[in-house]
Amino acid sequence: MSSPLRFFVATIFPQIVECYASYGMVHRAVKKGLLEVHPLDLRNFADNPREVDDEPYGGFPGMVLKPEPIFRAYDFVVENYGKPFVVATEPWGERITQKTFEELKDKELVFVICGRYEGVDERVKKIVDKEVSLGDFILSGGELPALVLIDGTARLLEGVLSEPQSLAEDSFKNRWLGYPVYTRPAEFRGMKVPEVLRSGDHKLVELWKLYKRIEQTVKKRPDLVPPEEDLSEVERKILDSVRSGKSFEEFLKEEKKLVRKFRKGR
Repeated sequence: MSSPLRFFVATIFPQIVECYASYGMVHRAVKKGLLEVHPLDLRNFADNPREVDDEPYGGFPGMVLKPEPIFRAYDFVVENYGKPFVVATEPWGERITQKTFEELKDKELVFVICGRYEGVDERVKKIVDKEVSLGDFILSGGELPALVLIDGTARLLEGVLSEPQSLAEDSFKNRWLGYPVYTRPAEFRGMKVPEVLRSGDHKLVELWKLYKRIEQTVKKRPDLVPPEEDLSEVERKILDSVRSGKSFEEFLKEEKKLVRKFRKGR
């Protein structure tokens, strides 16, 4: 069995990480031996547990995490496990996307530095490989982005999901967003599950999924729609139909020849 992916999280609130790692997909990955999550309490690496931060030079407001505890936590990992891939949470960092998780799942050791207050001493950046952010807003600390990194990466590890096919269906995995999903009952408060999903016609369901993926992308994230020259014939036709405000049923009626072609896998 290959070695598990190890996440080390340098933080002044290790309980947050410990709690999250005790539930859901992350816990499943840990139980299966595919993932290890190690919160590193920066207070344990400080000369004085109460002195993990200090006032910034220059008379700036707020407090800054000191470099010594972070470097010592990093040295601890290097000496005991090897050199990790180091990620720092910063508001201006690279936006976390599905590609971020894909990158991290292939690492052996990941060391996440959770900023607090006004951030971390700039000298810490000497060991940082990547700065990441959840978006253009400010949080009180880097623990939430760290948990997002762990969660998003854990579910990509082979053997974690009970249905691996789910990964192939994920939004952002391919060029389009996800499709709507339904479960029992077939009708609830007058709202019905689309008939196509109950038809047992697998090819038609596949076409419906593609139509809905494109429809969702156009309506919710038009910025993600690829250039038309990169699309297949059926994708282009669906895109035109969606932009014209047509339903899936109307598309089927108007594009019978294309639908037959899709059913035959051509």
